[in-house]
Amino acid sequence: MVLELMCYQTENIQIGLSIGNSRYHWAWFLNTKLESSWDTEYIHPDRLLNTLPIDLQRIIENGRIEVTKISIYLISVVPSQTVIWQQLPQVRQLTLADIPLHNLYPTLGIDRALAMFGAGEIYGYPVLVIDGGTALTITGVDRGRCLIGGAIVPGLRLQISSLATGTAALPAIVLPRQLPPRWSDNTPGAISSGILRTVTSGIRDFIQDWQQLYPESQIVLTGGDGEILNNYLEISIDRMRFDRHLLFYGLAVILTSINFYHNSTSFRSI
Repeated sequence: MVLELMCYQTENIQIGLSIGNSRYHWAWFLNTKLESSWDTEYIHPDRLLNTLPIDLQRIIENGRIEVTKISIYLISVVPSQTVIWQQLPQVRQLTLADIPLHNLYPTLGIDRALAMFGAGEIYGYPVLVIDGGTALTITGVDRGRCLIGGAIVPGLRLQISSLATGTAALPAIVLPRQLPPRWSDNTPGAISSGILRTVTSGIRDFIQDWQQLYPESQIVLTGGDGEILNNYLEISIDRMRFDRHLLFYGLAVILTSINFYHNSTSFRSI
């Protein structure tokens, strides 16, 4: 086992870091293949090694690989956090110019674009991506890899917290595993019904319109609340699935292209 670990090189390992509005989302890749992903709170770069999963830590320790030389590919929508990681020499920040999709507008979130690209590459185009994050986004790409458009609303937990913090008497609630009854005789149930049934009805409306435009389209949910949204919606919608790794699938494809370019350049220079 140790002999195998000694064969690893820093160029064979890459780390992806997606900075969201509330958490860091991590993944590591071996030869551009996604090995695992995990989430953390915001941390300082000095804590990077201790944040990595045990299997990757062992590769670094036994393979004598310096973590400071492993490339980190940064995807961020939080400028105050971006500047912290930009100071590391092994960090490369991806931009919309790195995403091979068409019609991307300048203020489109890089995480949103990369998740769309990952969904299309894995499940095929056209595809509709519903991301249940801090902000809930709905985004469609056609068969020609062209962004058609989408929508943004506050995510489920943001809507819940806004009621709790913005009113004197309404409590915070916990998201139920299943869609709650429409008519409730208590305050927590009424909040649950109001937020979840309004959001899911809106999502269904977008899906129905998209399916009229692209009947063959796949529908993929992702993000922190993507799985629970899938529970709320899946009974009535065909060709819909949950996949938490869309963004990192997209990054894996881009890493493959980057490695191919570097290898081709090295070959031509011999």
